[in-house]
Amino acid sequence: MTDIENADQPKRLVVEHAVVDGVRVVTVRGEIDHDVREVLHEALQFEDDVPAPWRIVVDLSAVPFMDSSGINTLIACHRQVGQTQGWVRIAGAQTFVLRVLKLVGVDAVIACYPSVEQALHA
Repeated sequence: MTDIENADQPKRLVVEHAVVDGVRVVTVRGEIDHDVREVLHEALQFEDDVPAPWRIVVDLSAVPFMDSSGINTLIACHRQVGQTQGWVRIAGAQTFVLRVLKLVGVDAVIACYPSVEQALHA
């Protein structure tokens, strides 16, 4: 396939999970938009057997673009995790993504940190 043939394909989003000191670190790579919002949503879900409080650091350092679909998914995750007395933190957002998060006020609801390390130890 040529690049033109791939143009109508959803953008690829890669998500990795790790647990660091009891905190789930979700590393996201790629553009977050309407086509991949379910992938992000699933990546932020906890299994029923995971004890509360749920704590998540979302590493966005490899996300060059995020639209309202990503913002809505992060807010929904924040609400769900908040019900367990846990928290969600955003780490490493690139300039464009951080600007969007600040513009819509997400940074006032979900703490944003320059790095995963800082988010883990805040």
